[in-house]
Amino acid sequence: MKRDELIKQVKEKYASIASAESQQHFHDTTTGITAKAYYEKLLQSMINEISNGTFDNVRSADEVINKVAADKSILSDWQ
Repeated sequence: MKRDELIKQVKEKYASIASAESQQHFHDTTTGITAKAYYEKLLQSMINEISNGTFDNVRSADEVINKVAADKSILSDWQ
């Protein structure tokens, strides 16, 4: 899949995920960061990795999202 298309699809999927996340649930599971800030940071990390070729072998945005959800250490700048 082309990187630009993958980035577009990941952005769309994450917009949907972020809007569905309840703010209260998010605050219950994290410390001091809003859901919007968390998803923006995560999305930017994923875009960086896509641009760097980390996900060149994936077929869909869902596959990228599932890989990151299972193991965020795949993102080189994630802390």
